[in-house]
Amino acid sequence: MDINLGQILISFLVLVFSLTVHESAHAWTADRLGDPTARALGRISLNPLVHADPIGTLLFPLVGLLTHAPIIGWAKPVPVSTWRFSHPRRDYLLVAAAGPMSNLLLALVAAVALRLLPAAPLAAGIRVIEPVAAVVFAVLTVNLLLAIFNMLPIPPLDGGTVLAGLLPERVAAGFDRLRPYGFLLLYALMFSGGFSLVVGIPYRYMLSWLI
Repeated sequence: MDINLGQILISFLVLVFSLTVHESAHAWTADRLGDPTARALGRISLNPLVHADPIGTLLFPLVGLLTHAPIIGWAKPVPVSTWRFSHPRRDYLLVAAAGPMSNLLLALVAAVALRLLPAAPLAAGIRVIEPVAAVVFAVLTVNLLLAIFNMLPIPPLDGGTVLAGLLPERVAAGFDRLRPYGFLLLYALMFSGGFSLVVGIPYRYMLSWLI
């Protein structure tokens, strides 16, 4: 099996950074909306150690990278005390949306940076554009994939929480009962080929628009 260790390292480090930003965005938004729970636990931080999950942040992504699967992972969920919010349903929806939106913002910044790189001067006569472009492109692709994946309307993904916040309360309560089975639905998508449809198609479309 042909394994590019350099590319694996770049993708893994970018994924860890992206997951860190994602969870920190959840924590920061919750704090701004009146819930200091995450702040008290030190979760408003860009230190990946406070967000890392041994399986979701380390093992699962590395297995995916080595087997050429989509680069997907997760970090420790940010604890949220919804009773502290002035508008619990609305504010919890905003907290949930903050994670994917942070990844989408990173992807947009990376797309702009890619367009500016060809105009960047050489550093001390050394061609540094290629390795820098590889890192920036990884930031773009990983964050775009994370944003689309997390906005799938399947609990416990952020998209499921956002959808629950938009549904009438009685319907949302029934929808939320799917939460314990959410990962089974995700695995079914991956192993049935549905993942390439519901994530792959919008991912490729948006990527083509950004680059």
